[in-house]
Amino acid sequence: MGKTTGFLEFERLEQEHEPAAQRKTHFREFITPLNQKEAKQQAARCMDCGTPFCTFSCPLHNIAPDFNDLVYKEDWEAAYEVLSSTNSFPEFTSRVCPALCENGCVLNYTSKPMGVKSVERAIITHAWNQGWVKPQIPAQLNGKSVAVIGSGPSGLACAQQLARKGYSVTVFEKNSKAGGLLRFGIPDFKLDKTVIERRINQMEAEGVQFRYNTYIGTGAAPKGIWSDAEKHVDPAELLRDFDAVVLAIGSEEPRDLPVKGRKGAGVHFAMEYLPRQNKINDEVPVKEEINAKNKKVLIIGGGDTGSDCLGTAVRQGAAEILQIDLGPRPSAEYDKMKVWPLWPRILRTSTSHEEGGERDWAIMTKEFIRDKKGELKGIKAVRLNNLIRGKGGLNWSTDPITKRPKFEEIPGSEFEIEVDLAILAMGFLHPNQGVLEAFGVETDPRGNARAQYEGVNSFSTNVPKVFAAGDCRRGQSLVVWALAEGRRCAEAVDRYLSA
Repeated sequence: MGKTTGFLEFERLEQEHEPAAQRKTHFREFITPLNQKEAKQQAARCMDCGTPFCTFSCPLHNIAPDFNDLVYKEDWEAAYEVLSSTNSFPEFTSRVCPALCENGCVLNYTSKPMGVKSVERAIITHAWNQGWVKPQIPAQLNGKSVAVIGSGPSGLACAQQLARKGYSVTVFEKNSKAGGLLRFGIPDFKLDKTVIERRINQMEAEGVQFRYNTYIGTGAAPKGIWSDAEKHVDPAELLRDFDAVVLAIGSEEPRDLPVKGRKGAGVHFAMEYLPRQNKINDEVPVKEEINAKNKKVLIIGGGDTGSDCLGTAVRQGAAEILQIDLGPRPSAEYDKMKVWPLWPRILRTSTSHEEGGERDWAIMTKEFIRDKKGELKGIKAVRLNNLIRGKGGLNWSTDPITKRPKFEEIPGSEFEIEVDLAILAMGFLHPNQGVLEAFGVETDPRGNARAQYEGVNSFSTNVPKVFAAGDCRRGQSLVVWALAEGRRCAEAVDRYLSA
């Protein structure tokens, strides 16, 4: 697709970033999308490769070769129609997706991949500017109603698809605004919240109703789960009033670090830290501000959430920032012959890492050090040896029973790190168990909602007319996977209610 010889004529073109020294002084988005001319040139690199591994690598199965070809031909409206046929919210994925499609690009095998993500953002940006993104209001309602619990990417995608099919859809959200992880977990400098607002406005025009500050179940949300809930709704009420219920509550319960000194001031979960700054940016008062200004910050966890915490701490004016990880430092290179088109585990440097802070690997926290007043002063840590040497070089050592990475402390490697503020960004365990228990939904061994994956009963739980989608079903994952889950769950609900 694109230009037959485009991949030979043009190099990969990256979107322009505001210099790190400038962007770290504010919380605004700092990436400039490709203009139409640049996007056309980049789309020209898309080859007629026969087997579109980009499409297969994408959880949404976006038809990248087709919309690339249309961009090259300057038929932007048709390109938008192709893109939106598989992706409910391209403006989200083109900002926060790691671009699994690009890793699967055939060009990536020997060169640099085609810039699918940048073209995608150029398309959706142009579509909004041209007014092509309009509410799709069904000709008539079918008389059936669906409750969607959770307004993260999975819940929003599911609600939108069902509303367009003629269902009366009500989304219940425990927080004051919609978006879930998109709004409260992802910093504004990666995803401006006006991008979410215009989609919510579109969905409301399509008939979707949102009920905010509403917690489904009894009791408060567990510690580490952000909630603005002011009222509770009994699941029995939803099961009585709606023809189907979709659980799209995410995987929010954070992994804790139960070591000596954990309890007390100065140690916070990432999802206690990030939402506060997003609310402040939105000029919403918070009861307790967590600010890294002039502090020595330790971020425990080497993933994307930890990176977001780092970028936030940089902007707050932290004196020092260190991000640590249990695992070994990944290699910056990998053997494409062995891995492509699969997603490789390599060292990745985010835009936040470019802005400041340090990283270190193979470190286990043993204790939080506190003074007599209980103030956090540092941590005690130890170096780990979790590698074995084999024919393929250095590899993870794994437990023979659990198959999980096995960590061994290196004797005599104990050391201390001065810390004023510690952020726990070690991932999430499972969805809020209280919500699942309130509905009587069975869970799998990992604590996720047990729901069918294949067949006519896909996404259904053990409770009649209750479905589960997104991270609460498959475990913590990517926004693009949540969108895919939400869309497919909508198909399952429609199939169930149309039977």
